[in-house]
Amino acid sequence: APPFNMSLEMDHPVHLQRSLAAAKQRVTAAARIGSKKTKNRQTKGSKAHDAAQTGAAFGGSKLSAVRTLSCHAALGAVAALFVYTCGIGGFVATVVVGFLVTVAFATLDITNPLLRAMSFINTTLGQEAKRKINVDQWITGYNDLHQKDSDYIADGDKAGVEKRNSSYTTLVNAYYELATLFYEIGWGTSFHFATRRKNESFKESIKRHEYFLASKLGQNMAGKRIIDVGCGVGGPYRNIATFTGGDVTGITLNEYQVQRGNRLSAEDGLLSRCRSVQGDFMKLPFEDESFDGAYAIEATCHAPSREGVYSEIYRVLKPGSVLAMYEWCLTPKYDASNSLHRKIKKQIEEGDGLPDMARTTEIDDAVSAVGFEVLESRDVALDSLPGDISWYTPLTPSWNIFTQRFQFTGIGKWLTTKGLRLLELLRLAPAGTCKVQTMLLTGGEGCYRGGELGIFTPMYMCVVRKPLVERNGK
Repeated sequence: APPFNMSLEMDHPVHLQRSLAAAKQRVTAAARIGSKKTKNRQTKGSKAHDAAQTGAAFGGSKLSAVRTLSCHAALGAVAALFVYTCGIGGFVATVVVGFLVTVAFATLDITNPLLRAMSFINTTLGQEAKRKINVDQWITGYNDLHQKDSDYIADGDKAGVEKRNSSYTTLVNAYYELATLFYEIGWGTSFHFATRRKNESFKESIKRHEYFLASKLGQNMAGKRIIDVGCGVGGPYRNIATFTGGDVTGITLNEYQVQRGNRLSAEDGLLSRCRSVQGDFMKLPFEDESFDGAYAIEATCHAPSREGVYSEIYRVLKPGSVLAMYEWCLTPKYDASNSLHRKIKKQIEEGDGLPDMARTTEIDDAVSAVGFEVLESRDVALDSLPGDISWYTPLTPSWNIFTQRFQFTGIGKWLTTKGLRLLELLRLAPAGTCKVQTMLLTGGEGCYRGGELGIFTPMYMCVVRKPLVERNGK
């Protein structure tokens, strides 16, 4: 009944609807009631992730309109206090600013911003206790791997690489232990870039980017076993499992990401079709020829050896299966003798947990060396259409205070740094949180500057296939 009556409501002119028989009107009314109930259930399901983040601070209870309005008003009060403290204006200006900020947050329907902030604080505080880590010690150790004996300007762009390659598990695990929460709060559960088409939202662009890569795996992947190499918290594999109908297993080195990914999959009712396991993609914990397809999205750049990780993927794929991936690469425009280019390379590696960066030609050579047949390889960042928004635009500064880009402005960096230091001082965030944010900002700056100059791409697409008959004749 609901599909019939929904189409009836949408397709029939008003005067025809009024002339329907009383029986059909009763069916329509009943369908509307059922539709409302269905929409309520769908809304609750679509907000499950938000509730997990924002409601956790208050025990996950249903948030009332009064509480949400109070959050907006509190943000207005904070803005007013800032104006008053800085002496920017008098009493009237302070009140006006507070009112406008409150109205802006309410009008833009920014969902429970204070609760998100409280959830962030609760999670960071709980992370140290539950995960038994010390954020300040971890970020200091991480920085040592990048900043000691690593003067790219003076010593070239390979300084310190050998040490980071030998310690890659420590480097990558520490990076994602510290950065995952920041990523999820500020970016979402899919930790990758995407070019945005005209009139396309950020979330839509992320999904399209994933679907495009997944389409390279084959025409019918329903029920097939797929491996996500370097899965993060599983945002891509949940989308790709839904898109392809496949059964996706994601692997990540970091235990926190495994727990978080499986929790989100369970909340979405997808745990039977996609899940995370902990492991090193340089030593995949799977049997030979056990997967029908594989993909990696901006993940294998963390490997100390491209041939090493590609050979492991080759091993677990069935003959004839496809590996599709987006790789972080230096483009042909990168000049190792250029000090600015070297500085940008260093910023990206330091801010994104990379032992070293590869050129696009190195990717093609590595997949061929382990036995794959190259079907397609190109930089899809160059596939721009008129009106597109570049992949690095979200990392560029903007004075729009209602976007995450505001934090990249001079005043935004200052406010973020001071705010995090205040949280650390009040013991509302672990010591070292500010250092983590500084590290991430360094990586963001390197990425967007590399993108602007065209010397770096996060989406060098390489689609390869394991031959049905291997070179040794098997």
